This record gives sequence, C-alpha cells and structure tokens, in this order.
Amino acid sequence: MKFNNPIGSIVAMITPFREDGSVNFDALTNLLERQIAAKTDGILTLGTTGEYPTMSHEEDATIVAHTIKVVNGRVPVIVGSGSNCTSTQVEKSIEYQNMGADALLLISPYYNKANPEGMYRHFAETADRVKIPCLLYNVPGRTGCSIPVSVVERLSRHPNITGIKEASGDMSYAMKIAHCVGPDFALYSGNDDITLPLMSIGGSGVISVFANVMPAVCHQIVTDYAAGNHAQALSSHLKYLKLMNGLFMEVNPIPVKSAMNMMGLNAGPMRLPLCELSEEHTAALRATLKEAGLL
Repeated sequence: MKFNNPIGSIVAMITPFREDGSVNFDALTNLLERQIAAKTDGILTLGTTGEYPTMSHEEDATIVAHTIKVVNGRVPVIVGSGSNCTSTQVEKSIEYQNMGADALLLISPYYNKANPEGMYRHFAETADRVKIPCLLYNVPGRTGCSIPVSVVERLSRHPNITGIKEASGDMSYAMKIAHCVGPDFALYSGNDDITLPLMSIGGSGVISVFANVMPAVCHQIVTDYAAGNHAQALSSHLKYLKLMNGLFMEVNPIPVKSAMNMMGLNAGPMRLPLCELSEEHTAALRATLKEAGLL
C-alpha cells in the first residue's frame, strides 16, 4: 500500500516475546489483526516501543517480513530503519524497502550525535538511496539530540522525506517547524498526550503507544478532530489522558506491555535492560485501567 501521509492513528507496535525471550509470532499476528479490526490507520514496527535496540538484525528482518505478510496491504506498514551509523541505516532501509515496507522511520543519530550538516547528510543520504517515503524521528529524550529546526526546514524540501514524528514534547519546537507542514510534509505527534495540540497547528495525527491498548479510541479521536468535531475529540482525549500518561510512568514500553498483559493481550515480558514494572506502579496502572473500563 502506498504511504501518502495518512491522517489518523498509526500504532507504534510492541514486540511480543515468549517467556524464554524469543519473539512470539502467534501473538504478533493476533495483535496486528486486532489493530486492523479497530481501523488503525497504519502500523509502525521496529520503533522504540518495539524494543528494536535489543533485537538482532536477523530478528528485525523476520519481524518486518511477518508484519508485512500479515497486514497484506490493508494498511501502510512503516518500518524503523534508523541507526546512528549512516551506512547501516542505508543498508537496513534498502533491505526493508525490498521486503515491501511502505515507508521508513529514521531516527536522529544517537550517542555520537552530529553537527547540523552531519545531521542533514545522515537523513538525506538515506532518502536519496530509497524510493519509498521517509519520516524523520525527533526524540531527544532517547537520542540526546534534537534535529535542529534549520535541518528540518532543509529536509522538508527533499522529495523523499515526507514528514516527521515529533516526540520531543516541546510545543515551542513544534511551532517552529509548523510552517514546513503541507501537502508534501506531514507532522505526526510522537506523544499521545499532545496529539490534539499538534493537530491544531497542522498535524496529521499520532504515531501512538496508547493505540496498543485502545486502538479504536485513538483512531476515533484523530478522526473526529480531523473532521472538525473538535469538542468530541477533546472530550475523548481528556477522558483517557490519565491512561495515556500512565503508559509512561516508567520507560516505554514497560508500562504499555504491562497494561496489555493485564488485559490478557499476551504482550509477554521485556528484554533486558528493560524489566517488569515496579509493584507501586503496577498497582497504579491496574487502577487506571479499571477506571478506563479495561479491566
């Protein structure tokens, strides 16, 4: 399916594991089908929520192949192919394109970081080498660096860079890049709690952790706002804001996988260095899920 900057909710999929740490492909199939049944507008695999830093390249490729096969063109599949090594990012991007990915998510180079020109070349070189759309991923809380506004401005003019997942939580930053948004460059919230504020400045929706738990609700919030039903969207957003925030009471994806396991969705454990939710937070999350009518 061609990726045309859809307006909606794109789920940042978890990766379900078995107790022995292996990928649970049966559970992954069920979770993907659950998303599609709930009218999720797109699937992101191998994002932060999918625990890709703890998986081998071979596992990454197997998960991508399985996801593309199960989804079977019903919604776009976006694959996180980013790396802090530009040549590795190019290699993985070409591989996932050839496997049938509809778009790619490219994170800013973490740990080694980069100056503005190096940051620009990191993204542009990858976009030059593939034929499917590329989305920038700005998440300084994870990477230790933000994509400079000037670099976003330059990259927004690249014919194969079609948008950004903005996960800094900084509305001032979002406002500074809002003028880049248009038919050829989309803005997606990477933070569920500020989806509507970002849509108010031209955003197309959210790449969502919350959608793992309540995919239909997340889809409807974005759909309502895009259709002009702002009051209804805001009402639903505020109704579930406590749960959205609760899914970040510890580092993502620990809380969301814990919530899914409580709901019987078989997300399985995390891989180290991530581990189970603390007892205090487990009790708080369970109470929040009950309050939301999910338990």
